[in-house]
Amino acid sequence: MKITDSKSFGETVKNRRKKLGYTQKYISEYTGFSISFLSDLENGKKTIELDKSLTVANLLGMDVELNERG
Repeated sequence: MKITDSKSFGETVKNRRKKLGYTQKYISEYTGFSISFLSDLENGKKTIELDKSLTVANLLGMDVELNERG
């Protein structure tokens, strides 16, 4: 899936989390990240922390890949 903004990234993470049957509380307890951070991430808040976002994506078994357009 091509991610073009924080909203589409958040929606993709949320859909994957739900597919795996994880709650935000479970992810919060596992990572130590606050539920409010996870909510902001899933709602596409533009000021989320990239490192934490990549950690959550990795936890959910998702790869984040950047490619040159050509």
